[in-house]
Amino acid sequence: MSQRTLHILFKPKSIAIIGASNIEKRAGNVVIKNLLAGGFSGPIMPVTPKYEAVMGVLAYPNIEALPLIPDLAIICTAAFRVPAIAETLAQFGCKVAIIMASGMADQSHEDGLSLLEETKQNAQRYGMRILGPNSLGMMLPNLGLNASLAHTSALPGKIAFVSQSAAICTTVLDWANNKGIGFSSFISLGDATDIDFDELLDYLGRDSRTSAILLYVDSINKKRHFLSAARAAARNKPILVIKSGRSFEGSNAAKLHTGGLTGNDAVYEAAFRRAGMLRVNDLIELFAAVETLAHSSPLLGERLAIVSNGGGPAVLALDQLILGGGKSTTLDIDTFTQLDEQLPSTWSKQNPVDIGGDSDAKRYTQTVKIMMDSGTADAILVLHSPSALGDSVEIASCLAEMISTHPKHSKVNVLTNWSGEDSAYLARKHFNKAGIPTYRTPEGAVGAFMHMVEYRRNQKLLQEVPESIPENIPTDVELARTLLTQAYDAGKRILETHESKDILSAYGLKTIDTYVADTPEDAVKIANAIGYPVAIKVQSPDIHHKSDVHGVMLNLSSQDEVCLAAKAIKTRVHDINPDAEIEGLIVQKMALTAGAQEIRVAVIDDPVFGPAILLGEGGSEWDPARDAVVALPPLNMTLARYMVIQALKTQKLKDRHLPLGLDMNALCVMLTQISHLVIDCPEIARLDLNPVLCAGENITLLDVNIQLHQVQIDNASRLAISPYPKELEQQTTLKNGRDVMLRPILPEDEPKHLIFDNSLSDEDRYKRYFGVRSKMTHEEMAVLTQIDYAREMAFIAIGKDENGEDLTLGAIRASIDPDNTEAEFAMAVRSDHQGQGLGRLLLEKLINYYRSNDTQVLTGFTMFENRSMANLAKSLGFTVTFDMEEHLIKMDMQLK
Repeated sequence: MSQRTLHILFKPKSIAIIGASNIEKRAGNVVIKNLLAGGFSGPIMPVTPKYEAVMGVLAYPNIEALPLIPDLAIICTAAFRVPAIAETLAQFGCKVAIIMASGMADQSHEDGLSLLEETKQNAQRYGMRILGPNSLGMMLPNLGLNASLAHTSALPGKIAFVSQSAAICTTVLDWANNKGIGFSSFISLGDATDIDFDELLDYLGRDSRTSAILLYVDSINKKRHFLSAARAAARNKPILVIKSGRSFEGSNAAKLHTGGLTGNDAVYEAAFRRAGMLRVNDLIELFAAVETLAHSSPLLGERLAIVSNGGGPAVLALDQLILGGGKSTTLDIDTFTQLDEQLPSTWSKQNPVDIGGDSDAKRYTQTVKIMMDSGTADAILVLHSPSALGDSVEIASCLAEMISTHPKHSKVNVLTNWSGEDSAYLARKHFNKAGIPTYRTPEGAVGAFMHMVEYRRNQKLLQEVPESIPENIPTDVELARTLLTQAYDAGKRILETHESKDILSAYGLKTIDTYVADTPEDAVKIANAIGYPVAIKVQSPDIHHKSDVHGVMLNLSSQDEVCLAAKAIKTRVHDINPDAEIEGLIVQKMALTAGAQEIRVAVIDDPVFGPAILLGEGGSEWDPARDAVVALPPLNMTLARYMVIQALKTQKLKDRHLPLGLDMNALCVMLTQISHLVIDCPEIARLDLNPVLCAGENITLLDVNIQLHQVQIDNASRLAISPYPKELEQQTTLKNGRDVMLRPILPEDEPKHLIFDNSLSDEDRYKRYFGVRSKMTHEEMAVLTQIDYAREMAFIAIGKDENGEDLTLGAIRASIDPDNTEAEFAMAVRSDHQGQGLGRLLLEKLINYYRSNDTQVLTGFTMFENRSMANLAKSLGFTVTFDMEEHLIKMDMQLK
């Protein structure tokens, strides 16, 4: 993931077009025509043996004849020529190439190596990066660069668009130009065989010219890199994504389009949400979102006021707002009084503010101004329906001027909807020119507003401090791993309830007592021993859903019922599936379900994102996209709570208000423990808990099915999100004999980390922050404690205070560049615990971590006044240098 190479892609100084042509409609002709029309200031060098000049520009017969090494090469030739061209370009020193040709993965040499793989190998051998193949190209409007096959150029702006589909690129481009919306970058990924979403997100997330990022996704290839980069970028700017393949058929079509893996759409949805991105479902929503992002400021709140010259559109907008989970503002007394003085007596007297069908520009302008001044609304939606009593263009013109010059225009977002076609078109143009979002329908405008609200909520969710799991819940990882390994080694691939009981109880999960009988007579003996009523179920490795073969009978209350049921189950199973192997009959005491509620929890193994946790209602016919909410592990209590709220909100889980029923805290604990189980035990491929009996705080897993992987797999690669690295925990002792735990930081540490930061003396804070620094805010502390272990690390030292409570004594952290080249660290030790060797322990731990991570350089800076830090670093092998101009001490260590 070389960001240095991407700087060349985004800031090329010279361009070569391989396969340039004077023939109309050829790729080599369209590209050079677009480059010349765009006004790119650097050398444009056509390469072709057919012409002395292309479009009036001197051409070169081959790559070796070029007068200088191009920063960027655009390969416009047929697919079979590309591997050799890529090798020559890479040998010549070119760093980035865009490949237009398609179908390269489907064409192979006699040795079976595809043209795509050969091209990739040739480029990688000499360090050249590839955008594509099957790419439309890219545009950088701020540089006047149009290195694409598009029919028109993009306008300059602050939105970046990255797409796997060339057709979506041209559609979005055409619409944006009509709206006057511009882009900082416009990139067609094509098949993304080399440069992919993750690297572009890393670059665009840091790009000062980009304020928002839009993605069109067919498939994701590098799950962990993608989510890690998306999460980092989404902390700073909104990312909207439109994902194709929501249906099964569409998913297969997307696979054919880009050759990527086909994953479950519900899991994709969960992944996008977890990373803080917003998903839109279609191009209409995408266009509305682009309109909002191009012209709006971040929301300071969620209250929406609606101003309209008609009641019908206002009610439609209000319905869309409330049904979508939005908030309508309430008029305070002052605002009501001002409106009542200005408006006709027939006005609505509430929000939505219906100002009457005869409203002119003056009435509209006065009303919107009062609402902007009032402080009662965070956003205002202005609606207008065609009327012979008010000129729509004049109203739009006056409103646009007032809004643009209003002192609160950057604090109160104003959105507009001018309904209609002919009479509204020119009015909407006025708003476009003034940079005010405008939409064709009231519903579209509210939908765009709710995208802003959802982004704000996602950011707040990412900053919430999770509760800790209650300490009295046991977690015996060693026991669970031992039992699973034994089952795996014994050839077991499916574990039933009785075989899973000890594994689940090791994680504090309660199952019902389960016994296995070989014969109906044995089932009767077990039933007599445990007491009636009982349930009888078939046990067979060939049956995944017992209900499919009528392999379950419930509420058996006597010996005769048990005996008859056991015989009937065996007969029915063999009638339906003669080849099914029946290992035995499971006998369970019936759980008391009065006042309790049954739900279903499962873990599936998604081909793209790996393990995913599902929550919904019970039942055997289960479609995750339809019947469950999905979340990716690892979960903590806050993420689990959000999952339950989502399930209730979308009716995937129904609160039936039973006497016992659903308990939020108990559900969250269960989901979090299941997340720990899945993370700790890579042997588990699938887990189905159906049903789960919820009786308030008491949750019991009635029927359990654990499916094991066929082969041992690498745990690090199976998870989409890096879990807490428990293996890095370390117990040690300070010079004064105090025991401390050195471990990675957790989101739950935020309150104690804030206490630690506030405990630093003024002098230590000055040294730590290179100047006077006010106390940390919650938002700042959330960034420090909710870290992505895939791209940064923070170790804290935990001791016990006089009351036995955890106390943070010191912290060291480092962030790494996307190339894993250099990590920069910073450290602080509690003022009353300095001189006890804690700083040395923390720095040694960080050095060892990044050394094992194959990072090349560890570096840090400190002030001249902090000579003790410099001396410590020097004693551990750092090279210490003094920057007299900046008054800083620099510490460098080569780790490799």
